[in-house]
Amino acid sequence: MLTRQIPLLFLLLLILVAGSCSQDKPEETETLRRKSPIAIAKVMHHPTDTYIKIIYGQPYKRNRDIFGQLVPYDNIWRTGANEATELTTTHDILLAGEKLKAGTYALFTIPREDEPWTIILNDELGLWGDFDYQQAHDVLRVDATAIQKESVAEAFTIQFSDVVDDTTQIVMQWDKTEVTIPIRFLEQESES
Repeated sequence: MLTRQIPLLFLLLLILVAGSCSQDKPEETETLRRKSPIAIAKVMHHPTDTYIKIIYGQPYKRNRDIFGQLVPYDNIWRTGANEATELTTTHDILLAGEKLKAGTYALFTIPREDEPWTIILNDELGLWGDFDYQQAHDVLRVDATAIQKESVAEAFTIQFSDVVDDTTQIVMQWDKTEVTIPIRFLEQESES
């Protein structure tokens, strides 16, 4: 009778050990959470079948002085938090009047206090922040208007304005700063 119970006891012990090994410890779970969650902005232009998306880390103000302090003026900024922000477009577009070929690009900015911001699209992907940014990989640099608003945006936010005819805008907001970048969708050349 005892020999029958040993396999049953052994099986129960294995189940208990396996169950305890698969449990996540609360402190491990806490360290995996990001203070700046990942966010996505997207827009679709149906007449040209162009889809644009921007993936970025979304930091929060948290009672900090943002531009000129946390994010210094006149320096490269990852345009968000964590990994470098990425912009993908499925077809060629005009970004602030300059042609951008279809593809995925790292999006960096140079915030400025009293001048237009510099918007940079770079072909080096997978960077953490702007630490390994290299200007030699820049594909496009354009200027964008920055204004100061009365209201405060607690979370850094990127969104697209409504599509009107063949245009939209990327709108970036954080603290009291708002930056807009015009986009024009291009007619696709028919393939013969």
